[in-house]
Parts: sequence; C-alpha cells; structure tokens
Amino acid sequence: MAGAGVIILPSVMCSNRKERLFLSDLGVCTRYSNNQLLKEAGFSYVEESVQSFLVPLDDEEVFENNRSQMDLSDMLIPACNSFIPGKLKCVGPDAVPAEIITYAETAFRRAQKAGIGIIVFGSSGSRNIPDGFPRQEGVDQFIDTCKKIASIAEQYDVTIVLEPLNKGESNIVNSVAEGAEIVRSVDNKKFMLLADIFHMTMENEGPESIIRHGDLIRHTHIAENTGRAAPGTNGEDFTPYLKALKDIGYNGRMSVECRWDELSLQAAPALTELRRQISMT
Repeated sequence: MAGAGVIILPSVMCSNRKERLFLSDLGVCTRYSNNQLLKEAGFSYVEESVQSFLVPLDDEEVFENNRSQMDLSDMLIPACNSFIPGKLKCVGPDAVPAEIITYAETAFRRAQKAGIGIIVFGSSGSRNIPDGFPRQEGVDQFIDTCKKIASIAEQYDVTIVLEPLNKGESNIVNSVAEGAEIVRSVDNKKFMLLADIFHMTMENEGPESIIRHGDLIRHTHIAENTGRAAPGTNGEDFTPYLKALKDIGYNGRMSVECRWDELSLQAAPALTELRRQISMT
C-alpha cells in the first residue's frame, strides 16, 4: 500500500510497472515458436499475428492451445499484427462492417486474456479502396469502421495502432502524416499510430514526420529499405529516425519486421546492429 513519500510513476511511462529506457524493448515479428531462439539472441519479445495466434475466426479451443505455449516460456507477446483478413473488407461495395466488429471483439477479448496490449492495423487487403470506387467514400468508410472498432478496443484495454504502408502494398494511408490525419479523425485514445521506418523510407518520408506527429505514435517497426532486410544486412543508417523517436520522448517498443534469410543466424547480429545505432542517438 502506498504511503507518505511514495512516488507512483504514471502508467504512460511504465511497462509492467518498470520504466523503460529508450528502445530497450526490441522484438521480432514472427511466430511464437521462435521464442527461444530470439531469447537466446537477446530480443525481449515476439510480435505475433492476430490471424495465426489469436485466431478470431476459430473456436476458443484453438486460441487456448496457442496461449498455452506462453505458459512454457517467459517471452512476452505484447503486440500482434496481421489484424483483419483480406476477405473482410473495410471499404468498397463489399464492405462488411458488422462482420469486422464481431471479429474485432473476439480478437480484443483474446488479446486481453493473453496480455497483449497492442494490435497493429496494417491489413492492406481489407482496407484497400477498390478500383473505380470513390476515394473519399472509401476513406469515410474506413474512418467509420475504425471508430467502431476503437470503441470495442476501449472495453478490453487494447490499443489499435494504424500502420501506414507503402504504395506498393496499399492505396490508402501511405505515410505517417496521412495516418495521423486518420487517427485524429477517429479521436479515440485506443486508436493511435505506428511508425514503420521501412515504409517511411520506401515513401521517402523523412524523420520530421515522427517529430510532427510524435504525440500519436505508440509502436514502431523497422527493416532496411533494400529487400526489406534485417538491420545490418546492407549497412543502412536508421539513426535520423531513431533520433527523432528519442527527441519526442518515445518510450514504446520496436519490432523488427523484415525478410529473414536464416533467422537463427541473423537474429543476434541484427540486434547488435540495431543496438549500436540506438546508442548513437
């Protein structure tokens, strides 16, 4: 029980009641079956997939079987990506908002049960505006669906982070700046923004966007621009983006989301390089 003279740190600065140093929590987007390999490499968490780990379209038994894996390890899953499957359309004439709401409710309920606090909303197949469909109508549909699922996320204390994707993957929300517009339109503390350094460099979006919209950023991804490779593969310099995150006081996590040639051989060197660049900020 807190008494006189005891200082309680605000939750925004804490994770599991401990204050994190800048980018001290580094993880990898992969299957949880790789958890031991990543732990030995020095990573602190796994970012799993909503569709393969929380399995909202499957029975509860399938999810519980997945969750039981976590009981065998102390490696956390604080975040999940691959949110909405492409067949559940957010926009266009085939949009199914009611089905998405049902799907999201199951995902968020299971996320809370598994201790997962961040859901990454990339899902290009779901959110892409169909050819010939009025763009503004599609944007309005997207915002409306985001508002509805954000309200559900509130009930389960889960934060959705909108992931801007490069134009090769998505025709809507291609920059941190565009993502910030959507987040401000949704206007819900449980619907925030992700900064993915790979997608930013693909779109020639500089680190100034991180500075400008830093108040909205709650999660980050990273990979090299060339071949979406692991940090250190081609010697690419992330420090301007890392410095921007440090300058805004970012205290969240960063997940490596890349193409691995051989995870077991590349994981530790990628982490070493990422830590080296973080130390230079």
